[in-house]
Amino acid sequence: MPPLRIATWNINSLRLRLPLLKELAGALDPDVICLQETKVPDELFPTEAPAALGYPFFAHRGMKGYKGVAILSRVPIIVQQDTPDWCGRGDCRHLSVLLDRPGGTVTLHDFYVPAGGDIPDREANPKFGHKLDFIAQARAWFTGQGGLARTVLVGDLNIAPLEHDVWSHRQLLNVVSHTPVETEGLLAWQAAGFVDAVRHFVPADQKLFTWWSYRNRDWRASDRGRRLDHVWVSPDLLGALRRQVVHKDARDWQQGSDHVPVCVELAL
Repeated sequence: MPPLRIATWNINSLRLRLPLLKELAGALDPDVICLQETKVPDELFPTEAPAALGYPFFAHRGMKGYKGVAILSRVPIIVQQDTPDWCGRGDCRHLSVLLDRPGGTVTLHDFYVPAGGDIPDREANPKFGHKLDFIAQARAWFTGQGGLARTVLVGDLNIAPLEHDVWSHRQLLNVVSHTPVETEGLLAWQAAGFVDAVRHFVPADQKLFTWWSYRNRDWRASDRGRRLDHVWVSPDLLGALRRQVVHKDARDWQQGSDHVPVCVELAL
């Protein structure tokens, strides 16, 4: 049975970077591509594009503004319609599908967690409060599911939880995306039924980033990155993990995103 490759990428505008999906497919050959920050309302989604890229099955949730998620797949999918309306905002930040695999369906969640603004204070910055509430609700919901099996969660979770997920733990402790309240919240969500698939291969004492700011003119030289993009799997899939790829070279694609694709391969 061929392996299942799942890639996740914050594309930072699907319509602007649609041609780069061909680059992603050529570089990683994923069976499933999960996108975040598509920035395209559902009625304007380029419905002809997935099949042209070799992904005839797709689902999307988008709206005007800096949100939106989409899943493109080579294997049949069924969209799960009963997912929560996180924080009651109607935001398009989560999409869940069932993947049809020979050994049984695989549940796949694609998340785009709110960035949280610039000030790490709930009272002074409502965006930060929204982010914390979103994470807490997600943790509570997955805890309530109990005994997750054959489940994969991917996405731009907008938090770098471990010390070596950022270029400087000390200097970023008070910076949104690496504050203790965020990292503790994300790790509590992860503990509700998942293991970190990428860190399964890359020890926690090694630096690992998936995002580099556009402000860094020579991003490779400065290498001031953060690991904001994640792949988690339910514990029963740990033995199925075969490899992971953080496609760092994608940061140099022409008009590329500030995030790079992350891909995990499973023997499923």
